Amino acid sequence: MTKMLLAAVSGVVLLYVLVQALRCRIALKNARSRLSAYRCKTVTLSYGEMTYVDEGVGEVVLCSHGIFGGYDQAFETCRNRTASNRVIAPSRFGYPGSDVSGDGSPREQAAAFVELLDALEIDRAYVLGTSAGGTAAIRFALDYPNRTRGLILYCSAPPLTSKPEKYRAYQGPPKLLVSNWGMFLISPLFKLTMGMEPRTIEGMLPVDQRRSGVLLDATVSNPDMARNFDDYPIEDLTVPTLILHAKDDKLVNFSDMERAAKRFPEATFIAFENGGHLMTGHEAQIDQALDNFQEST
Repeated sequence: MTKMLLAAVSGVVLLYVLVQALRCRIALKNARSRLSAYRCKTVTLSYGEMTYVDEGVGEVVLCSHGIFGGYDQAFETCRNRTASNRVIAPSRFGYPGSDVSGDGSPREQAAAFVELLDALEIDRAYVLGTSAGGTAAIRFALDYPNRTRGLILYCSAPPLTSKPEKYRAYQGPPKLLVSNWGMFLISPLFKLTMGMEPRTIEGMLPVDQRRSGVLLDATVSNPDMARNFDDYPIEDLTVPTLILHAKDDKLVNFSDMERAAKRFPEATFIAFENGGHLMTGHEAQIDQALDNFQEST
């Protein structure tokens, strides 16, 4: 009886793996097709290539995407703004079409953003950072206030409120899971672990084209505000800031950002009761908040 039970369980597991493998293959094909459909461009900067999307008219918004992102995720964050904003959506270091400068620090990412703006003959821009991309956006505002019209943070990694005695040197998914198959296999658990629908995996694929960026975020970008706490004098920021965050965000703790928001000298903090890390369901409110922020700056 025990052998029969083990055989049955093994059969179910094998069937699940085979079905998921087939679904992953189809999803991967669709994702690669979707990624190639963007009207992206590539510019050669001092350190190498950076790929980006440039669409829309009006005040410039430079989007610094989160982990498992790229020019596609960056552009989708602001797609609905192209009627009123020129959206510049680059792949950060290690993400689709973009090389890495030096050790890939947020400081170097910010410098690369400036080079991109220079290449596009753009003097100033609103810098919008989402999730892990918030660190590079904050770094940009600190290092280049004369190039920053305003700082916008969407469920962003928050700066710490005090210098930590210790911190996690690796802040990201287990390395073994950073693959097409690994992330697809656990995608049914996204709702439970991250508060996101399993279909979110569609925007994360192909992971093989994002792996270098993911690992760079996990080892460099995400720990940077703790590792180099003194290099983030948030109180010295001279640009206006708009912070939007959902209270039920399972990836970036709302309370941490609520405390950190008090460090920003000119900050407007908007909290949503729900919506998770992607602030789902609040698109109209976010759009209005951006309109109001731009009108006031």
